[in-house]
Amino acid sequence: MSDNDFVIIDEEDVKEETEKKDVPGDSVSGDADKQEVAQTEQTPGDENDGRDDGYEKICYICHRPESVTGKMIELPNNITVCPDCMQRSFDAMTNGSVDLNRLMNMPGVQFLNLSDLENMQPRQQKIKKKKEKPKEFQKLDIRKIPAPHKIKARLDEYVVGQEYAKKAMSVAVYNHYKRVAAGTSDDIEIEKSNMLMIGPTGSGKTYLVKTLARLLDVPLAITDATSLTEAGYIGDDIESVVSKLLAAADNDVEKAEQGIIFIDEIDKIAKKHNSNQRDVSGESVQQGMLKLLEGSDVEVPVGANSKNAMVPLTTVNTKNILFICAGAFPDLEDIIKERLQKKTSMGFNSELKDKYEHDRDILSKATVEDLRKFGMIPEFLGRLPVIFTLKGLDKDMLVQILKEPKNAILKQYQKLLALDEVKLDFNDGALEAIAEKAMEKDTGARALRAIIEEFMLDIMYEIPKDDSIGEVMITREYIEGTGGPIIRLRGQETLMLES
Repeated sequence: MSDNDFVIIDEEDVKEETEKKDVPGDSVSGDADKQEVAQTEQTPGDENDGRDDGYEKICYICHRPESVTGKMIELPNNITVCPDCMQRSFDAMTNGSVDLNRLMNMPGVQFLNLSDLENMQPRQQKIKKKKEKPKEFQKLDIRKIPAPHKIKARLDEYVVGQEYAKKAMSVAVYNHYKRVAAGTSDDIEIEKSNMLMIGPTGSGKTYLVKTLARLLDVPLAITDATSLTEAGYIGDDIESVVSKLLAAADNDVEKAEQGIIFIDEIDKIAKKHNSNQRDVSGESVQQGMLKLLEGSDVEVPVGANSKNAMVPLTTVNTKNILFICAGAFPDLEDIIKERLQKKTSMGFNSELKDKYEHDRDILSKATVEDLRKFGMIPEFLGRLPVIFTLKGLDKDMLVQILKEPKNAILKQYQKLLALDEVKLDFNDGALEAIAEKAMEKDTGARALRAIIEEFMLDIMYEIPKDDSIGEVMITREYIEGTGGPIIRLRGQETLMLES
């Protein structure tokens, strides 16, 4: 037979070859075949033939792996063919005369060259198995939860100011896990300390919780209340906040029942005033969350936010889940001022009507009565016993936010230019000018990024053009538009760019 001869797989040949292998008495030929196969399959790294070497067989015709096609059919010379390709070959044989031209044009059919079979190496018909590593979720160890002062120290590295808020959150988280550890071993049962954070926009409410999520190795879900509606209406059901925590715990119910849920924009579910329509996203949502905050068994979908027939449900007990709610409460200042200005403006104890008009710390004087007038029902507030406020950011705090935290905005730009071997500096006048512009926008720390992006655009565009630039100094004049940044070349020459 010449090297160019071809062969077609025949059903009778396969049966005869299989019978030869299964004959018990033919020990000599069987042992010889086994020895030949063992020598062919053995590789330098394979010492134990019985162990899984991390590879799987592939079909010689269609090249699909065994994990896709099912168990392979083994042929002589260590050839493996999948059942689909073998069946196609049988069908071509049994349907009358064999037309070679028809076979050559048939998709999925390939002629075997005998010379190729003799020279083929076994490793060519194996591919590496794809092994998916299961997600490992460390079991919660109460003893590894850091003490309150350690939690606050880590928060100090990322969050400027808000000392009372950081202290309150550190204590609440630490007590929450002590409560979980204590359980109901004795007659004294510790109640949950759910929290309500009140603070103006940009004061760091969400950033505090996101930072806390990075520091603690516990399941934590961050969601918002804007999309929550009463059951039966378009929007997310109340149970969706628990389903997000279940997803954060890798669908481990026991782990999720010891987690933390942060609900932002809680002021958006306040009771609507002077409305004749049904309040499906306000007071009804608060009433639906009462049992959730207090602790109850909730059926939540696994792997989805909404219940439907195609998603399995599981039961989660919210008794040991800590809820942290936060909101800006934009009109709460007027309610507080109205209450404080009820005192008479005449007599010895009189107060000026504009005394609280420009008080930036007015939210710290909020009471439960003020929140009730805002639209939060008493039953909802009663399940949030820890209420504290965040201060609005002043000029000095904005300057600190620019340069002090670990991932401060200025440090991010300095690192970007350091990759181009250029040093970036901001003098004190520039930092104050940026803080003053942010105060005018009245959006808190969010305004800082937008302002710096605006002034750094031209610098980030021009610097890569000139390799001789070694240092850039941002000045107050450049921020105010009356001058330009100071450029120092690598030869120590100083230039002043025009604004």
